[in-house]
Amino acid sequence: MTFWDHLDELRSSLIRVLIVVAVFAVAAFILKDELFALVLAPQDSSFVTYRIIAAESFRLHLMNTGLTEQFMIHMRTAAYAGLLVASPYVLYEVFRFVSPGLYDSERRYAVWLVGAAYVMFVAGTLVNYFVVFPLTVHFLGTYQVSAEVENMLTLQSYVDTLLGMNLTMGIVFELPVVCALMARLGLLGHALMSRYRRHAVVVILIAAAVITPTGDAFTLLVVSLPIYLLYEVSIWVVRLVEK
Repeated sequence: MTFWDHLDELRSSLIRVLIVVAVFAVAAFILKDELFALVLAPQDSSFVTYRIIAAESFRLHLMNTGLTEQFMIHMRTAAYAGLLVASPYVLYEVFRFVSPGLYDSERRYAVWLVGAAYVMFVAGTLVNYFVVFPLTVHFLGTYQVSAEVENMLTLQSYVDTLLGMNLTMGIVFELPVVCALMARLGLLGHALMSRYRRHAVVVILIAAAVITPTGDAFTLLVVSLPIYLLYEVSIWVVRLVEK
């Protein structure tokens, strides 16, 4: 194929991806009650995470301060949900576009790499939704310097924090995949990662401070712990790749 043929094929793939994402986003927009039942579930002590840790009864009171905020938040959340649901098809289109230029052995590795990357991204979003974000909401949403000062949180702050942390944790959970790829290329070894474990802890704390949207020490620790566990898992994965 010529360069322009490849460009036409890429354009066709992008159009198909946009159509599929748009369809799922419209479906999520229409299913507003079901969508925001999931989004707003961590604001109440009946959420599964709070029941497991036996948290005291509480409910956050969210408010809207702008005329167009609720509609824009609805659209943005539906778009995110559409992209998340359509992501397997997006990955399929990416692989379909690049696979003709790969050897059979490269194609097998690419399948494993793309599949592992998708699984880890979904795992990151689930860990955030069920662990990191609820603990953050519970601690910061119920923290009071005085009983006379009531917390009034905006809907935009709540949703922006949830979506931002979901995306961030999904990307962070790609660490084992990236380390495995670097080990496969001979750029990383488990001995090196073990030797610089203490340095990695410092880097993890700095990275958590940068990516944490709330900026408080509690959320910093809650975000840092999964990243450190991922680092330990990455050492184990790199050791397997080396073998």
